[in-house]
Amino acid sequence: MEPDSNKSQPFSPAIWRRGLYMLICAFLYNIAEIVVVAVAILQFLSKLVTGEENKQLKLFGKGLSLFFFQTMQFLTFNSEEKPFPFNPWPNINSEPELTAPRKNPSDTDS
Repeated sequence: MEPDSNKSQPFSPAIWRRGLYMLICAFLYNIAEIVVVAVAILQFLSKLVTGEENKQLKLFGKGLSLFFFQTMQFLTFNSEEKPFPFNPWPNINSEPELTAPRKNPSDTDS
């Protein structure tokens, strides 16, 4: 009996390469978490001092959130597309379609 040729071999170079990409992405994700905290603090201070949000920080934060989404999709094997820096920075004008969480019937006000 021949093994199924459609299944990837557990010790194939491709899976090890993906593992290396996953380690790099996880490392960059952790750095980006620190950057998000800095952006949030700067945005808060901007609002506190000027009364307005900083538009550049807002756009950068949107890009960061898309980077987080793309990275998590790749790390959890929901996507084969590698995130930044292996592909361009996320386009903030084309957000992925995300669905809102469903409400439980018990969550409705009576």
